Amino acid sequence: MDSTATDVMSLTDAMRRIARDIAAPAADDVDARARFPEETLNALRRARLLGAPVPTALGGAGLTIAEQGALCAELGQHCSNSAMVLAMHYNQLACLTRHHADRPELTAWLRAQVEHQWLIGSMTSEVGTFGDTRSSICAVETDAEAGRFRLVKEATTGSYCAQADAILVTARRTAESPASDQVLVLLARDQLALTQTTTWDTLGMRGTCSPGFRMEGAAPLAQVLPVPYADISAQTMLPYSHILWASLWWGIAAGAHAKAAAFVRGQARKAPGTVPPTAQRLAELNVELQAMGHQWRAVAADYDATVARGADAEFGQMGWALKLNALKISASDAVPRLVHGALQIVGILGYKNDSPFSLGRPYRDALSASLMVSNERIASKSAAMLLVYKRRRRRPSFRPRRPP
Repeated sequence: MDSTATDVMSLTDAMRRIARDIAAPAADDVDARARFPEETLNALRRARLLGAPVPTALGGAGLTIAEQGALCAELGQHCSNSAMVLAMHYNQLACLTRHHADRPELTAWLRAQVEHQWLIGSMTSEVGTFGDTRSSICAVETDAEAGRFRLVKEATTGSYCAQADAILVTARRTAESPASDQVLVLLARDQLALTQTTTWDTLGMRGTCSPGFRMEGAAPLAQVLPVPYADISAQTMLPYSHILWASLWWGIAAGAHAKAAAFVRGQARKAPGTVPPTAQRLAELNVELQAMGHQWRAVAADYDATVARGADAEFGQMGWALKLNALKISASDAVPRLVHGALQIVGILGYKNDSPFSLGRPYRDALSASLMVSNERIASKSAAMLLVYKRRRRRPSFRPRRPP
């Protein structure tokens, strides 16, 4: 077994312990108080899991997106909030690792991230753009002589920005640039000031702590990523969002399934030699859970293979857009359905909040899935693409034998 495989196994074991021993016991309190899962994030830092996706050349473990998804899924089975924060952090980290273009300042920052295990927040929404992350009103104000820039943004949501060590922010390239000509800007905690403008009192995912903010920041120009945000979005941010979200949603569903399975086994122990009537429903639920898991893992493996052969340009094509849209819609629709199925198996004990089989929290968290980038909007975009998209026919891998 090579050292990379050993690292992955070690990190997976560490995540399993953190999820079971730290995240799970705190999850209900995180939800009830709508507080940040600080103890879980601190444990992830200590286990060096926050810097694990950074390439080995820069000190990280170089985890693939499939491996990152597996970690998010493990954590999602016990605490949806922690898993969502980790997934969004990995997304932001990927934007930096894949698009820093060997700029010395950004390379040095990534090395420091691995050393200090900094948490990276996200600020891509903006007041006035109506949820369109590929459009910005705010703009980078450049002082070329000083080699610095200034940025002010009114964000409708800032993903755990008050708790993050740094934030990646979208903005127009210049004040004269059109709304779609965007860049991604890195701002460290000591380079920005946040003023909270809205609250975060939500039905579910309460511990992700993502209210609106007014953000004012200033930093060296080297912290404006050199790659256009359009490319970063297509090649990294969008795929990472849909794949890692799908993985943690699967984790939520798997956690609910595990509670239902424990309940059914308890019923079986009470009547040895018989199969409880709920066992068949559990088996049916297991089929859908497996299908959901296979889908996100297949797309993750396809993404890793595409990156490995240096074909990043393919991510900007319709085929990939449709594939990612399908994954997002399918996974976000499946997770509340699966948790609901588990609730029907467990019954009133799943409905009660003080029961070991309680499913109220994962149920509420699962309902956020279809709203995070609205499924209706995504389906509308897919519908428009399908009017012109022609799927490339794959040639058979064998030639049929001609008759004699």
